[in-house]
Amino acid sequence: MSARRATRTDDEHRLLFDQPGPRARRRIRLATGASLLVLAVLLALAVRQFQVHGQLAADQWEMYRQWPIIRFLLDGIGQTLRVTGVAAALAFPLAVPVALLRLSRSRVPRALARGYVELFRAVPLLLLLYVFLFALPRAGVTFPVFWQLVLPIVLSNIPVVAEIFRAGVLAQPRGQAEAAQSLGMTYWQAMRFVVIPQAVRKLLPALVSQLVRLLKDSSLGYVVSYVELLHQTQVLGEYYNTVLSSYLVGAACYVLINASLSRIATVLDRRQQG
Repeated sequence: MSARRATRTDDEHRLLFDQPGPRARRRIRLATGASLLVLAVLLALAVRQFQVHGQLAADQWEMYRQWPIIRFLLDGIGQTLRVTGVAAALAFPLAVPVALLRLSRSRVPRALARGYVELFRAVPLLLLLYVFLFALPRAGVTFPVFWQLVLPIVLSNIPVVAEIFRAGVLAQPRGQAEAAQSLGMTYWQAMRFVVIPQAVRKLLPALVSQLVRLLKDSSLGYVVSYVELLHQTQVLGEYYNTVLSSYLVGAACYVLINASLSRIATVLDRRQQG
């Protein structure tokens, strides 16, 4: 199975790209070596600057052994997970009707759903945050800080999740829906009881992976002064003058959480294929 998959991948590469000749491969190796050398020099200069300003001293890391600092970071992680969980609990269910409208046989609902998807996929999340932070309050519509962060994330992720659902439904064999309709079900009943449940089971790995994007989106909480993980690391770095160590610790927390989510997605994908 692995050999066939590797052979298929090689064939796809040959179809998409011409195989480089000896001179092209030599130029690629030289360009790669030069790029690595430049990156190494830049990294060495950055490390040197951090060392000159005392950011690599041992005392910069001692604070992370203290429970108040650890609890401060854990509070930020908890708030990040709270935003991610609430945004996912809203975005994922709301994406289903949007996906179904995209699949509707009626032209008007299909056009409206497509317009929503195209609009909110094109608008940057940061712009939506500014709308909730500045524009809506001027119009007399205000939200708590938590919802100023969560609602733009939900609006931005619904189109993405809806397209995932739509692709999953379209990937189902047409015979499933036709068999359900032959038993007397309507089009929407076949979708609700037959097609969608099967699509959701196959889409679980992709939906878990989408949580990674939601988690990263929550890092924009600093825009609305929400105290999530990135905000906490900024406060630590500025208050204790430990900018480098604070951001590295914060980055490590994000990596661990995202790696855990990615691992869950991988396990689910293997179970689906197995």
